[in-house]
Amino acid sequence: MNDEKNEKFEQRTFTLSNIEVRMEGEAGAPTVSGDVVMFEQLSVPLWGFREKVRKGAFDKSLRKSIIKALWNHNSDLVLGSTKNRTLRLWEDDMALRFELDLPNTTWGKDAAESIRRGDVDGVSFGFEVVKDEWDYDDPSDVIRTLIEVNLYEISPTPFPAYPDSSVDMRSAKRTFERFTASRDAENQEAAKEEQEQRKQKFDAMRKRIALAEMEA
Repeated sequence: MNDEKNEKFEQRTFTLSNIEVRMEGEAGAPTVSGDVVMFEQLSVPLWGFREKVRKGAFDKSLRKSIIKALWNHNSDLVLGSTKNRTLRLWEDDMALRFELDLPNTTWGKDAAESIRRGDVDGVSFGFEVVKDEWDYDDPSDVIRTLIEVNLYEISPTPFPAYPDSSVDMRSAKRTFERFTASRDAENQEAAKEEQEQRKQKFDAMRKRIALAEMEA
């Protein structure tokens, strides 16, 4: 991932819900299924804002991208891929959901056992925003809505309390700083336009007064 994408890359972590680990056949590999993120549910406070994901946010990415499942975000420990359908992702009315056929590797077996025991009870997803909306009518409760994202990876993780995740918070901090910088620039531009409009009105009024004095 290049430097530009690194700046735009974000990560969010949630507690796994509707989690299930099952064996496919007598000698089959374990399959894990569950929810990645629920739609239209506000997150806990991030870096100056809260966040929710709109239904359909992942649709284009699910159709066009190759998405990986990694063990605790380690790109050397791949658990599955949408390319060969060992990872299956889909949206329904409620959530982004997944099924993952774990590999017959040391980390695959570790993942299956740790998830089954409940030692690993979180799931993170790494993404880049294509389109979002910000509601800052209430400065004390700024809301960001993810409308379209590029999904790169999902990852079972033992630390679902994402306000304390350094990667989550760093990406949230960068996001909020970009938003506030953009908003400040827009406000400055709006103030400049308003000042210019007032100047034009004042100049027009002065011309009318001068013309009236000449005609008097």
